[in-house]
Amino acid sequence: MHRCQSVIYVVDDDASVRKSLALLLMANGFKAETFSCATEFMACKHPRLPSCLLLDVRLPDISGPILQETMAAEHLDIPIIFITGHGSIPMGVKAMKKGAVDFLTKPFSEKDLLDAVERALARSRNQNETSVEKEKISSRIKTLSPRELEVFHFVARGMLNKQIASRRGTALQTIKVHRSRVMRKMHAKTITELISFARQAGIVSS
Repeated sequence: MHRCQSVIYVVDDDASVRKSLALLLMANGFKAETFSCATEFMACKHPRLPSCLLLDVRLPDISGPILQETMAAEHLDIPIIFITGHGSIPMGVKAMKKGAVDFLTKPFSEKDLLDAVERALARSRNQNETSVEKEKISSRIKTLSPRELEVFHFVARGMLNKQIASRRGTALQTIKVHRSRVMRKMHAKTITELISFARQAGIVSS
């Protein structure tokens, strides 16, 4: 994917920092959007494109780490690269444990920043692909009848047709028919694939 099809968000209360980062990113083929505070960033639309966030630790409204927690709570899955002139090792470790891609202390090199951006965008692309796949699975599940959904749950837990029939007090042939319909509607070629779909949908734990 071309860099221009990605977006890099920059949240920093220093106008000169926002400008210099935006110029650097655009010079390297990226689209950049800048914000002076966390509230502005959260209020804007975030299209499903490969993206990442260059986030200052200290902001005038809420801090970078608090914004990281807010984004996680709202399922806004945009990889974060912290940038700060006031960072500490414990702060960086904590941010990384919560999923940040990197924690860059000013002054940092252009190479370090651009390398971190590339890693963040790679993560974003993977997250987007996973999200699209989950939505496909969810839409297929909605086509199942209540009985087919029940059979899907049993099969996903590794139960055999005979076990499901016994559990339901239903004829074995009836369970076979339901299971066949589940496989077809879920576009699953094998039971292993069907179980994988169930895990991605959160029906069974991984």
